[in-house]
Amino acid sequence: MNKTVTIQTRIDPLVKKNALEILNKLNITMSDAISMYLAQIVLHKDIPFELKVPNALTAKTLEDSEKGKDLHTVQSLDQLFEELES
Repeated sequence: MNKTVTIQTRIDPLVKKNALEILNKLNITMSDAISMYLAQIVLHKDIPFELKVPNALTAKTLEDSEKGKDLHTVQSLDQLFEELES
């Protein structure tokens, strides 16, 4: 397919950095990933995943976690799995 259009967007630098780390592991360029995403929108005639507005509890929990409030910590991955399995 002939690529002749340029798209510019502003995103959080940390989001870009984290996305690039994943895309590099998959050997996919950012441009290819965005092209795939847009192709899926066209194919589905919609956003290719469910979008939801968080309810009040979820919104408060997300806000609290971003502030580091009421976070549960573990010392190791083994401890995390032990707690999850109990």
